Amino acid sequence: MQAYVYKSQRKADTFVYLAARDDFARLPEPLRTQLGDLSFVLEVALTPERKLAREDADVVRTNLASRGFHIQFPPQPDPAIRPDA
Repeated sequence: MQAYVYKSQRKADTFVYLAARDDFARLPEPLRTQLGDLSFVLEVALTPERKLAREDADVVRTNLASRGFHIQFPPQPDPAIRPDA
């Protein structure tokens, strides 16, 4: 399965995976508004062997097959790590 990855220009470290290139109509309008402009980053083959840095590839494939898109939000800070430590 091919995925087309876009970076939100409005939300830092937020990425959109689409099942079809430039198929932004798949995204609900409120989500499109929140994300702002999207810039193409890469095309990737999501094979069962593929590992992704911050997402579970199986979840991404499932979302692409069922909805046509997947959103990758920024990582949440670890509450165990104190910035002033």
